[in-house]
Amino acid sequence: MKKDLLKTIDRILEILQESHTIAICSHMRPDGDCIGSTLGLALSLLEQGKEVICWNQDPIPKKLRFLDPDQLIQTPRPINRSFDCVIAVDSASIDRLGTVQGYIANRKTLINIDHHTSNTQFGDVNWIASKEPSSGELVYQLIRKAGWEITHRIADCLFTAISTDTGSFQYPTTLPATYYTAGDLVKKGADLATVCDEVYQSYPLSRVKLLRHVYNKFRLTHDNEIAYFWLKKEDFTRTGASASDTEGLIDHVRAIEPVIVACVFEELEPELIRVSLRSKDKNLNVSDIAGQFGGGGHQAAAGARIVGRPMGVQRRVIHAIRRALNKCPS
Repeated sequence: MKKDLLKTIDRILEILQESHTIAICSHMRPDGDCIGSTLGLALSLLEQGKEVICWNQDPIPKKLRFLDPDQLIQTPRPINRSFDCVIAVDSASIDRLGTVQGYIANRKTLINIDHHTSNTQFGDVNWIASKEPSSGELVYQLIRKAGWEITHRIADCLFTAISTDTGSFQYPTTLPATYYTAGDLVKKGADLATVCDEVYQSYPLSRVKLLRHVYNKFRLTHDNEIAYFWLKKEDFTRTGASASDTEGLIDHVRAIEPVIVACVFEELEPELIRVSLRSKDKNLNVSDIAGQFGGGGHQAAAGARIVGRPMGVQRRVIHAIRRALNKCPS
């Protein structure tokens, strides 16, 4: 590890050593990396005798609930105490914490642990490793540096974090060290069969109905290099799907052979659109596209929330993707 990185990790461990009451929070609409990283760190700190609270604005997706049988992750609530330390995990900006922001102001130190390129460095101490494929790997490195035991439950959480954010080790962000980390977690007791069954092979019928909608409604443009589809409120009502059922849908159109960039437009409010972007060209950075609309993320996966009329938002985003593709080396 580089000297500056070691100093940052040592500083984080020093703060954790001195802290007793700790809150761990992560981004709204949590995914596998978010939940796995939060729980892996929380379980480790509980093993060290710390008093730990885990908060997220939104419920844990059904497919990830097996990681949290004790329901450690809760929606935020007023409590009559201050925190020695608050840790934000896998959140590119403090706004991504959503309503949790209103419950963590009474604190001594805010630690920001993340791997998003667009991270705004909002913590008192910031560990931002944008070349790492997942925040789960950062938590793994922290635990290893501290010399804490990795139990089978912690291994399950961190393996899930790493596996989901690398697309089951398929995304180009996956590094040789990622496989080493995953292998070590399996050695420590990560239950591959359970993780794979719960995360990848147990979809609710509502999600399948939503996927059918995607296949029926997706559109191609720019010589079939751009694929996009809409998810509107009536689509969720009709299928019985929830927000967590949308995770991974974009990959189905991204996988179409000519497609370079895939895009999902999700209606949150009549004039508030959540846009998700995926690229499979290493020369095209969708984080730059998302950044034009106040969002961010990674080179191959990014997003933004855009205020505006739906068709106007669609035109602006598709136009930005076209410009990026036209500038991209063939």
